[in-house]
Amino acid sequence: MTYCLAIKVDEGLVFASDSRTNAGVDHVSTYSKMHSFSWADNRFFVLLSSGNLATTQAVVKRVKADSEDAGGASLRTVSDMDAAANYLGKISTDIQRIQVERDTAKSNFEATFIFGGQIAGQEPAIFLVYPQGNYIHESAEHPFLQVGETKYGKPILDRAIRPNTQLELAGRCALVSINSTIRSNLTVGPPVELLIFAKDSLNGGRRLALTENDPFYRALSDAWNEGIRHALNGLPPFDWEDELKTAQMVQEAGYPQSMG
Repeated sequence: MTYCLAIKVDEGLVFASDSRTNAGVDHVSTYSKMHSFSWADNRFFVLLSSGNLATTQAVVKRVKADSEDAGGASLRTVSDMDAAANYLGKISTDIQRIQVERDTAKSNFEATFIFGGQIAGQEPAIFLVYPQGNYIHESAEHPFLQVGETKYGKPILDRAIRPNTQLELAGRCALVSINSTIRSNLTVGPPVELLIFAKDSLNGGRRLALTENDPFYRALSDAWNEGIRHALNGLPPFDWEDELKTAQMVQEAGYPQSMG
């Protein structure tokens, strides 16, 4: 399993992913699921991958090869972000079809991607590209996309992320979302990769790879845990709690309690 997410806010984009892949209980490996493609001052894209590893690696390899071929369609030549997402969906379905045709074991070669970035002069965008090649983009009501083991980290994003959320704050929220998922599901694991892209920068963004023992990652996790405990203790009490507390104070002071 995996967990990848992307967030779009007014100031830019955030991408985050875990690095655990598995092909059964006895075969757990670590692979980067974050791939970036940049042409300085012109366009910048990020691809987060989930699903069959052979398919996702083949898709990334094809995207790189097409970008080096000046004569064909590629991320370097698409006119807008929708065309880029459509191009990626076509490559994914083509590769899945080839994998299925030569497979005799009826394996599942499906792959799902989160794709985003910006082309100079246009707005940044993020997309969820399904195995069938079709795609959706984020909405103003839910300015984030997830793939993989989404249920543990989604409530955090639902409560915290808005279009006007500050970019670095959105980045920390993405890390907390992944950290919470890792704590609840063993199929998701570090290193955690984070990329923060400021709108119109087109320079590759700021990228971090955080291990489980990274001081910043551990401090972030500890601060979140402490914050949850503090918030829990600050929740309003039930009506009867004040009555019980008053009765206890009276008892401790040695005053006789009212008989009725």
